[in-house]
Amino acid sequence: MEKDSFVKSVGRALQIMDILSAERHGMGVTEIAKQIGIHKSSVYRLLSTLVEYGYVEQDEETERYKLGYKLLEMSSKLLESIDLRKEAKPYLRELEKLTNEVVHLVVYDQGEVIYIEKLDGNETLRMHSKVGKRAPMHCTAVGKAILAHLPKHVVADILDRKGLPPHTDYTITDRQMLFQELERVRQRGYALDLEENEYGIRCVAVPIFDHTKQVIAAVSVSGPTIRMTNERIEQLHAQMKKIGEQISERLGYR
Repeated sequence: MEKDSFVKSVGRALQIMDILSAERHGMGVTEIAKQIGIHKSSVYRLLSTLVEYGYVEQDEETERYKLGYKLLEMSSKLLESIDLRKEAKPYLRELEKLTNEVVHLVVYDQGEVIYIEKLDGNETLRMHSKVGKRAPMHCTAVGKAILAHLPKHVVADILDRKGLPPHTDYTITDRQMLFQELERVRQRGYALDLEENEYGIRCVAVPIFDHTKQVIAAVSVSGPTIRMTNERIEQLHAQMKKIGEQISERLGYR
């Protein structure tokens, strides 16, 4: 299938799911075709694919279509990340109060991290991060905190797909050096970003685990190099590891 045709088909499939979401009793092929403005045979093919993957179901008696339980499963996964924010928020505030610096909470998704919470602290600091934004893993403290606890083949796959592009002169761009860095992260329990993602910014991060003992997120404190000295990082990491453990425990990790 040509790219444009494929994109158009995906768009129509999403249209169908959007239409069905507004009809609790389901809809027939003809009704859907009229709303979208395409031939019934095309609608039927799209519905058949959506049914096959569980996104749509067909009532055997009425032959009408409605949304499937696959979407509920996906919604549940999204709710898990929302629960993470709720459980982590008191600890993030504690960290913000302790440091007066920027505090981030991120989750792992498809070889990147996504910021799902950001507390700005009381000190002035401009960063590119914002809630909803994605960031690379190899040059961020939160990313390395997660990478260090993923299976090695998963890490290798991420590096194959994403590469190790330099963001600053301090970014680790050598694969073997990154694996050595991840081993150090595992041993000491926290990860560092020493101006590897943004000039003038240093970060320290710790991983968060869920009830299945899988790493799912990370928490970080970020500040300018003038404040985030080696001495201060040395003072902070023990408290951060404690907070990472507390959040993990709230998610059922033992």
